[in-house]
Amino acid sequence: MLSVVVGGLRARWTSFLGGFLALALGVGLLTATGLGLAAALDPPDRAPERFASSPVVVLGQDRLTVEVRRGPGTALVSRPLDRPQPVDAAVLGALRARWTLTENPAGPARPDAVGLDAPAERVRALVGDRAQVLTGAERRRADPGHERDGHELTGLHALLGTAGGVAAFVSVFVVASVFAFSVALRRREFGLLRTAGATPGQLRRLLLAEAAVLGVTASAAGCALGALAAPPMARALVAHGLAPGWFASGRFADTAGGGAGWPYHLAFWTGLGVALAGAAAAAHRAGRTGPVDALREADVDRDVLPPGRALLGAGLLAAGLGLLVWTYATAPEALLKRKTYTTLPMLLTGGAALLAPVLVRPAARLLPVPRGGAVGLLVRANGAAAVRRTAAVAAPVLVTVALAGTLFGASESVARAKETEARERTAAAYVAEGPRVALPARTPAGAVVSASGPTSLFVRDGAEALVKYPARAVADPAAFAALARLPVVAGDLRDLDDRSIVVNEEFERRRVGEEVEVWRADGSGPVRLRVAAVLARGTGDNGPYVTRAQAPGAPLDRLESDRPPASAGEPSAGEPPTVNRAARTGLRLLLVLVLLYTVIALASTLFMATSVRGGELASLRLAGATRVQALRAVTGEAVLAVVLGTVLGLGVTAAVLGALGAGLAALSAPVALAVPWAQTGAAAGVCAVVAVAASALPAWRLTR
Repeated sequence: MLSVVVGGLRARWTSFLGGFLALALGVGLLTATGLGLAAALDPPDRAPERFASSPVVVLGQDRLTVEVRRGPGTALVSRPLDRPQPVDAAVLGALRARWTLTENPAGPARPDAVGLDAPAERVRALVGDRAQVLTGAERRRADPGHERDGHELTGLHALLGTAGGVAAFVSVFVVASVFAFSVALRRREFGLLRTAGATPGQLRRLLLAEAAVLGVTASAAGCALGALAAPPMARALVAHGLAPGWFASGRFADTAGGGAGWPYHLAFWTGLGVALAGAAAAAHRAGRTGPVDALREADVDRDVLPPGRALLGAGLLAAGLGLLVWTYATAPEALLKRKTYTTLPMLLTGGAALLAPVLVRPAARLLPVPRGGAVGLLVRANGAAAVRRTAAVAAPVLVTVALAGTLFGASESVARAKETEARERTAAAYVAEGPRVALPARTPAGAVVSASGPTSLFVRDGAEALVKYPARAVADPAAFAALARLPVVAGDLRDLDDRSIVVNEEFERRRVGEEVEVWRADGSGPVRLRVAAVLARGTGDNGPYVTRAQAPGAPLDRLESDRPPASAGEPSAGEPPTVNRAARTGLRLLLVLVLLYTVIALASTLFMATSVRGGELASLRLAGATRVQALRAVTGEAVLAVVLGTVLGLGVTAAVLGALGAGLAALSAPVALAVPWAQTGAAAGVCAVVAVAASALPAWRLTR
C-alpha cells in the first residue's frame, strides 16, 4: 500500500502541491504564533526600576476586594484599581520607626510604595493585610510601566490567538477543498480500480494514506518554517508597536530554539489532523465510486452536494445567522466587539462555502456575462455545468472577500460610529486634550469652560458580580451641563452634583432618584450616589459621570470651551478617536495571510482543472474556435468563478454589517457603516489576476 501511495504522489505531485503548500503554511503560522504565545505567557524577569536597590518593597493595596454572593454562600472578588492606594499612615509610621525607608523626597507625604532593607517576614508580620510586601521580581509591580506591559501583552495574546485561529480555519478549508476537487478529477481512475477489483474500503484507505503522507511531510516542513519565521515575526510585531520591546529579545530566541516544545507538538498534530479530516469526506465519496464511472466522459456534474456537506453547510449558515439575530436581540453591544465580528463571520463564511455548489449554478445564470458571441455563451454554460470546478474556484474567493469585508468593515464602522458620537457629545467650539491640560488661570468674560478627566467606578452588579466602569470626572457640573450634548433618556444633567451620578442604561439601578452604591478609583467607599440622569448606551463611551469629589487624584485631560481660553494651549476642534493603529495593522496581517491561502488554493485548483481539459480544448479547436478564443473561454470561466465568489462574499459582508447597523441603532448610537471597497476590491482583483494566470498557462500549453 505504501509503495502505491508514494508512487501516486510522485505521479500526481501537481495535484497535491496546493494542499502541501497550504498545510505547510498553516502549520508554519501555527508554530510561529504558538512560539509567540509561549514567549508572551512566560515573559522574562525584568529587574525593578523604581526600587532596584531595596530588597523589600511595601506597596499600597492595588486591588479592590468586595464580598459577593455565590450560590448559598458568599465569596470575595477582586478588581484592579487604577493606581495603588497610599500606604496606610500607621503602617508608614511603624516602618519609619524601625528601618530606613527609600522614598521620593519630592513625593507626597503618604507615598503609594516605599523600599527598605529588612527581613521580609518581619515586615509582613508588621504590615498584615493593610499593605502588600513585595520581594524579588514582584517588586516590579511598583514600577509605573507595569500595567502598560500587561495591556500590551493582552493585545498581543489576542492578535496571535486570532491569527492562529484564522490560519487553522482557512487551512482546513483549503486542504479539504483541494482533496475534494482532486477526488472529483480522479473519478475515472477510481472507476478503473474498482473494475480491477479494488473494494470501497481499499479506495478510502488509499486516500487516507495519501493524506497521512502529505500531512506528515507538510507538518514537518511547516514546523521548520515556523521556527525560522518566529524571530522575524517577533521583530516585526515590536517594530509595528504590537508587542513590548523585550518580546524580540534573546528570551524569545531561546523559546523558538526549543525552550518551549508544546507549540511544535500542537502545530504538527494539528496539521496532520487537518490533512486527515480534509481527506475523510473525499475518501468517503471515492469509496462510493462504481466501476461504470470508468466509462463516463461527460463533464456535467451530478451529486455535487452530498447530504453530509449540505447538512453541515446549512447548519453553519443557520448557526451564524441565528447567533447574529440572537446577539442583536439580547446584547447588541456585543456586536461592536472584535471577538464577535471576528468569529461570527467564520460561521457564515464556512456555511456559504460549503453550500457553494448549490449557489453557483443559479448565480452563474443570473449574472450578466459580457457580450462575446459564442465565447460568452460558452463561458456561462460551462460555469453552470461544471459546478464542482466553478465552486472550487469561487469558494476561496468567497472566504477572502467575506473576511476582508467583515473584519475591515466592522472595525471601520465601529470606529466611525465612535467618531460621530464623540463629535455629537459636545457643543464646545474648542477642545483641548492631553495629559497636561489644566484649568486656565483666567477666562474671557461670559465664557463657559468645562474640564474633565478619566476615572473609574466600581459597582456591584446585583449581588453576584463586581463591575469596573471607566468614567469621567467633571470639575464644574454647571459648565459640563451647558456644553454637553449627551443622549439623555431620563433626568437632567443640570442635577449632577457631588452626591449624584449620571449613569447609562447598562447600570442595574438606572431610575432617576435611585441610589447607586459605588467604590471610587482609589478603592475608597462605598458611597451612595443619587442617579441624576440616565444616558443611552451608545458605543460604550457614554458615562458614567461624577464630579471630582468622587474621583480623588483624577488628572484632567480634556478642556472644552465655547470660546478660546486665554491659557489652554493650542485649541483643536475636538479631534475624535481614530481606529487603533495596532488593531488596523493586525487586520492587515490577517488579510495578507488569508489572501496568500487563497492564491495557493486558486492556483492549485485551476492548474489541476485546466490540465485535464485537453480533450475539451481540442474539440473546441476542431469546431472552429481559434486558439485565442479557446483561451478567452477558459480564462472567462475563471473570471466568472471569481465574480461569483466575490458576490457571495459581499453577501456575507452585507449580513454582518447589516446586523452591526441594527445593533448600533438599538444602542441609540450613530449608524455610520463603512463598506471597505478598497480592501474587498484589492482582494478580488488579486484573485482575478491569479485565476487568469493559473488557467491561461496550462490552457496555452494544451492548445499548442
